[in-house]
Amino acid sequence: MNLLLLTPQDCHQSNTAILTGRRLQHVLAIHQAQVGQTLRVGMVNGLMGEAEIIRLDEQELHLHFNLTQTPPPKLPLTLLLALPRPKMLKRILQTVATMGVERLVLMNSYRVEKSFWHSPFLQPEAIEHELILGLEQARDTILPEVILEKRFKPFVEDRLPSLSADSLRLVAHPMVEQSCPRAVNQPVTLAIGCEGGFIPYEIDLLAQQGFIPVELGERILRVETAVTALIARLY
Repeated sequence: MNLLLLTPQDCHQSNTAILTGRRLQHVLAIHQAQVGQTLRVGMVNGLMGEAEIIRLDEQELHLHFNLTQTPPPKLPLTLLLALPRPKMLKRILQTVATMGVERLVLMNSYRVEKSFWHSPFLQPEAIEHELILGLEQARDTILPEVILEKRFKPFVEDRLPSLSADSLRLVAHPMVEQSCPRAVNQPVTLAIGCEGGFIPYEIDLLAQQGFIPVELGERILRVETAVTALIARLY
C-alpha cells in the first residue's frame, strides 16, 4: 500500500479521518506506525497529500490530513475486455487501476461462459475493492469508470460508435500482419477477447466500427498478461 485511501465516510470532522479494518491493520503491521508519524494519503476521486497520526490503537486510527496534490493523469484509454474468469478478473481490475486506464468496459462475447456474469466479483462493491487496491499501489485516487455490457452485438453496433469516437480503434487478435503501435499520443479504444480470443464474426463486427486487428507477436498470451503488455506498448 503506497497510498492510504480515504473516503468521505471516514471523515467525521473537517480534515480528520477515523479508519478501522484492513487499512488499520496495514498501518499497524506493515508501516508499524506511531502517533506523530505522517503517512501519504488521498481521498477517493479527490486530492492527495499527507496525514499525521493523532491516535492509534488496535481498534482505530485517527488522522489529521492535508490534501493539496493532484493525482497522476489517466491514460486516454478505453479498454473493452471480454469478461474473463472471475479470479483473473480480480487481478485485471487491480492492473487496470494501477496502470491508469480511464475506462473499462466488461463485455460479453461468444467464448465468455454465461456463469461468469453471475460472479459475486461483479458486484459494485467487489469491483471497487479491487480498483482501490490498484490505486493504492499506484498512488492514485481516481477510480476508473467501469461499464458492464452483457450483449455483444447491440453494444458494438449501438453504443460503441459514440464511446470510441475520435479515438484510435484497435482489437487485439493473434496471427495478423499488423503489429500493435507503440507510444501513441492520442486516445485509444482497445478491445481484448477472453481466452481463445474473439471469433471471426466478432472481429468482423468490430472491423465494421473501424477497429483494426493488431498483434504482439507469435506467442499467445494469457489475457491478464496481454492487458499489461498492450497498455505498456501503447503508452
